[in-house]
Amino acid sequence: MFQIRIHGRGGQGVVTAADLLAYAAFKEDRYAQAFPSFGSERTGAPVVSYCRIDTRPIRTHEPVLAPDAVIVQDPTLLGVIDVFAGLRTGGYALINSAKSFDGFDLDPATVAAVPPEHRLTVPATDLAMEHLGRPLPNAVLLGAFTAVTDVLGIESLCAAISDRFSGKVGERNIAAARAAHEITVDKLAREPADCRTQTDNNHEEESGAA
Repeated sequence: MFQIRIHGRGGQGVVTAADLLAYAAFKEDRYAQAFPSFGSERTGAPVVSYCRIDTRPIRTHEPVLAPDAVIVQDPTLLGVIDVFAGLRTGGYALINSAKSFDGFDLDPATVAAVPPEHRLTVPATDLAMEHLGRPLPNAVLLGAFTAVTDVLGIESLCAAISDRFSGKVGERNIAAARAAHEITVDKLAREPADCRTQTDNNHEEESGAA
């Protein structure tokens, strides 16, 4: 079972994001469930939603306390709550931001538990404004999610978006999700070289210090 926790604020489509992931899983003939931490949203208030995906029926309905992936739709929450609480070692962390992941003041233990290729930032709000004309980062981040994990395919996500949103709204959300997917694929392709360069620099510094 793969478990996802999505953090954001009311009005950002946090609950819809979990629903779209579940719909995308159904498109791939898998079992899924999606639900929020409470029944209603208040604009601007912290909101959490959950999604579980499996090849077998899902019996549990408890909140996701040990997620395999965390998606943060609003980076201001990083200083308010521990969005990465319970994140499994080797899990995934995706933040909506134009800054790099290392640009945030995060708990070193949390960062160390997430492999470099599993922790990414995506300028989701900027991409949403470009494609939707509104600061709704949910579909954008899900597009990136399909690139950084092999849990769901981008085509299944786009099909789910098309089912949920008709006409131009659906088309624009799909375009935004695809753009984020492509950006993330490109970033991941460059990541190994970036990591090697950083490692080489660290070795040179250590040799110089000796």
